[in-house]
Amino acid sequence: MARVRLDIASRYTKEMKVHLTAIGGSAMHNMAIALYEKGVVVTGSDDEIFEPSKSRLAKRGLLPEQEGWYPEKITSELDAVIVGMHARKDNPELLRAQELGLRIFSYPEYIYEQTKDKVRIVIGGSHGKTTTTAMILHVMKHCGIETDFLVGAQLEGFDCMVRFSETAKYAVIEGDEYLSSPTDLRPKFHLYHPNIALLTGIAWDHINVFPTFENYVEQFKIFLDKIDNSGALVYCTDDAEVDALSIAHTGSFQKIPYTVHAHEVEDGITYLTTPSGRIPLIIFGSHNLQNLQGALEVCRQIGIADHDFYDAMRTFKGAARRLEPVKETAHSVIYKDFAHSPSKLKATTSAFKAQFPKRQLIACMELHTFSSLNAKFLGEYKDSMKAADKAFVYFNPHTIEHKKLPPIAPEQVKAAFASDNVEVYTDSSQLMNEIKKMDWSNANLLLMTSGNFDGVDFVQLADELI
Repeated sequence: MARVRLDIASRYTKEMKVHLTAIGGSAMHNMAIALYEKGVVVTGSDDEIFEPSKSRLAKRGLLPEQEGWYPEKITSELDAVIVGMHARKDNPELLRAQELGLRIFSYPEYIYEQTKDKVRIVIGGSHGKTTTTAMILHVMKHCGIETDFLVGAQLEGFDCMVRFSETAKYAVIEGDEYLSSPTDLRPKFHLYHPNIALLTGIAWDHINVFPTFENYVEQFKIFLDKIDNSGALVYCTDDAEVDALSIAHTGSFQKIPYTVHAHEVEDGITYLTTPSGRIPLIIFGSHNLQNLQGALEVCRQIGIADHDFYDAMRTFKGAARRLEPVKETAHSVIYKDFAHSPSKLKATTSAFKAQFPKRQLIACMELHTFSSLNAKFLGEYKDSMKAADKAFVYFNPHTIEHKKLPPIAPEQVKAAFASDNVEVYTDSSQLMNEIKKMDWSNANLLLMTSGNFDGVDFVQLADELI
């Protein structure tokens, strides 16, 4: 990515002009909306734009008239060009911007550009980033504390996943470890330079980018290197890799360890145990109670009182697709979750079984990501769904072909999960038919995927089952 002098944020006027190449992405279209709301003149292009990006851009007059790349949109009048990960190195708009010598930013570079004069709170880790970020934002909103932010899911009470302002003192940023752009192969969270950092856990992911576990862990060490020396690191001691990395780091910033918040579970409801009494929660699970304790420690760092934090957490429902209820009855619940990596599967299924120990747990997951469909990575899934009474694993062979990976067989997948409760399907309709045959009078269903099991309508399925 072209190196530029980062002096834009302080000079914004309504005449500021920014173009987003690959505007249709989940993160990019939210950035476009945030800039538009700030008063910037926004244009953009993309070769494919899907819902909900299309409707959300159209509502604000930001949807490109035609799909495709149009280098003629890139003119010397632009103050900045932001390039999304979906664009390639040879993108004609990027080449034109380089030819004209325009200021070119990756998505995370521009997040930093907009927040460099604020107190940056960055949440990193292989899992729990979105939920922990959402918790902090929920509490700050409850307390009336203005903040800019970047979060990786739609949150209740927030119109957009990104916010920029001239007035907020803080910026809360979900720090993704994936690459920044086609021309900037640094992980996104290396560019944010936290004043306050939180590290949830480290479990190997993104095998296509980080081919060894050691290489993956190194990215988190670099993340810690970027913390302001007068700042703070909040880290989870329950994760051996995080604990060792944090203790060994020689930075002069403050180190604040955390673990699972004290709690009790009674009749399917989780209560926090606090000096002021029991606090009922809507969310549940040890991993969420880890996230909650981490969020509490961050909120303490910016002066939020414990009683205000707990009062806010009573109404926290979670982020979209993170242990999100689809339907509930007196004898059965159906939830969907974004879980797809081994550590997330294990945490989510264990949490669900612990919350409803007297009910049968049927857990379904879809192998959908590059890592999960890679034969070299499959062994990481060992025992990850062991907590379920019955576990179904689904993958579509066409998805493997599309990702240009070597084929895998159902027998390989079953052997990788290494528990007798697992059955493997390669036909989504057959799997759904099997689920519909089951008795749901005292059973829960957990659907885990970063996809949708090839078009399954979860609400319609739930209505048919319970």
